[in-house]
Amino acid sequence: MKNISTYSSSRNHSSEMPAMNRSSEFNHLMNYLWNYLDASNSSTEGSSLGEWEPRIQVVETKEAVNITAELPGIKENDLDLQISSDGYLAICGEKENTFESNDKEAYFSEISYGSFKRTIPLPWDLDYDNAVAQYTNGVLSVSIPKTPVEKQKFKKISIQKNTN
Repeated sequence: MKNISTYSSSRNHSSEMPAMNRSSEFNHLMNYLWNYLDASNSSTEGSSLGEWEPRIQVVETKEAVNITAELPGIKENDLDLQISSDGYLAICGEKENTFESNDKEAYFSEISYGSFKRTIPLPWDLDYDNAVAQYTNGVLSVSIPKTPVEKQKFKKISIQKNTN
């Protein structure tokens, strides 16, 4: 599995949509529902679902699982990372509104602010104790090494030619 969750900004819901796009849409929907249920159970004041959700990428390599999250405008001290023993990575934080206005004039803003929590299921046997994270220029990178057992789960099977 190279990429378990992607988000496509173009929404084509026709019945002729390629299977890969349907799978991607399904993954996005499941992540949305998971985070909705998680948000419903929390008592975070002032946040609403869909208001602000960081985009993520999960990539598997031979040695590790690497998670990248885009978190523009968030300070490193406003982030919280947690890995549960049952394989869920939670990225939590808050994006503060830095614009203050005492003027009652109308203005326009498409910038979202507030708390967020993104929970990512990790369906691998990983070495959580050796996970590392870096945060540079609004991009969070988390690398979680695979255990020796996980690294050896797949074996190449050779295919023999049929001589008939």
